[in-house]
Amino acid sequence: MNLNLWQILVLALLQGVTELFPVSSLGHTVILPGLLGWGDLVRNQQFLPLIVALHLGTSIALVAYFWRDWYQVGRTLVVNIKQGEIRTGTQEWVGWLIIIGCVPAGLLGVSLETPLKQLFATPLVAAGFLMVNGSILFLGEALRRRAHTPVVNATTERQGRPGEPAVSRTWEPLQRPVGMPNRATLERSPDPQTRPARSLASLSWKEALLVGLAQSLALIPGISRSGTTMIAGLGVGLSHEDAARYSFLLGTPLIGAAALLEVPQLFGLPVATLGLVLLGMGVAGVAAYLSTKFLLKYFERGRLHPFAYYCWWAGFVSLLFFLAVR
Repeated sequence: MNLNLWQILVLALLQGVTELFPVSSLGHTVILPGLLGWGDLVRNQQFLPLIVALHLGTSIALVAYFWRDWYQVGRTLVVNIKQGEIRTGTQEWVGWLIIIGCVPAGLLGVSLETPLKQLFATPLVAAGFLMVNGSILFLGEALRRRAHTPVVNATTERQGRPGEPAVSRTWEPLQRPVGMPNRATLERSPDPQTRPARSLASLSWKEALLVGLAQSLALIPGISRSGTTMIAGLGVGLSHEDAARYSFLLGTPLIGAAALLEVPQLFGLPVATLGLVLLGMGVAGVAAYLSTKFLLKYFERGRLHPFAYYCWWAGFVSLLFFLAVR
């Protein structure tokens, strides 16, 4: 595989940013090389292991950012197994929700491995699905806003200062990582009578499975993993920030499992190329860490519409380009 410094830096930055933004990292890593004339790189059998290695760098960054959460998840899972008891509705239950949510994408990824790999060499298909992804984000956000009907719940609201909306006491993180907002509410509604968001721990195993099924759509290049899981999380009543956080936590085990299967294929590469891969993993990790910090802050108030508009525009322009050069 002929890989140079410029290519690895572009792919690493692309992966590190788009993995967390709901715009499809796989779609971009297929489309951009096609736009830049890197078709030989994409068609190389070691391209997918390379992308998985960059994903691994992203995963390591997510573990570093949420290390307190992962420590508590691991600790509570061990305790639950020793005690032979699983208590739903508690913060201990969150660890099991992550495991349940990873099952659908893991099973489908293994069973559909061959046809999915063929899609990696088809930037035209990825551009089309990127536009589909924009529609999913737009419609999902619209349906969520319509589903939030006015309701007053005095037991879950705290009255703010005069002129401020009441704040819903919805949930506390497992253990708030450094940089996350230090307040009880993860989403403050502009309407004090809007139904408060559900806590992550309140999800049932069926709802976690539903979010996991949504995550499996991202096996198609052009469909965003974080986007589909966030839409599913919003659909079951989570806040934007809580849905984003659950999405980021769900992606880590799957990326790690994919790395165990694909990354060993890179071991036969020249030392210089392996050095570029390691550099790319580091760049992707730094970009992912900064993206996570930004997005968790953004989704305190922000919505998915800007990302939908971007996917429509980028997908349409790319589609026109690939149709013109065929």
